[in-house]
Amino acid sequence: MDMGTLMKQAQQFQERLNQMQDELGAKTVTGSAGGGMVTVTVNGRGELLSLSLERGVVNPDDVQLLQDLILSAVNDGLLKAKKLGQGELGKLTGGMHIPGLF
Repeated sequence: MDMGTLMKQAQQFQERLNQMQDELGAKTVTGSAGGGMVTVTVNGRGELLSLSLERGVVNPDDVQLLQDLILSAVNDGLLKAKKLGQGELGKLTGGMHIPGLF
């Protein structure tokens, strides 16, 4: 394989990777904590899009609990988004793990 062919393949891979990242931005996952009392929506790029709290979880006398539930829900959403990205990347790379991509 000559260098020109290798460069062309690398460019095609980069284009497909960019397209995949755009598509991941349109896909969403939901994370939750406290039995659904706190829910978040995260896109496939790991961006937090929304946060929803059930009225009953908001207790001014227990702010720490609310903070913990929010952190847990966000981490759940981010983990799901990461798995979504890894799954899509696996399709692109044929299952080969490339460090630093996801």
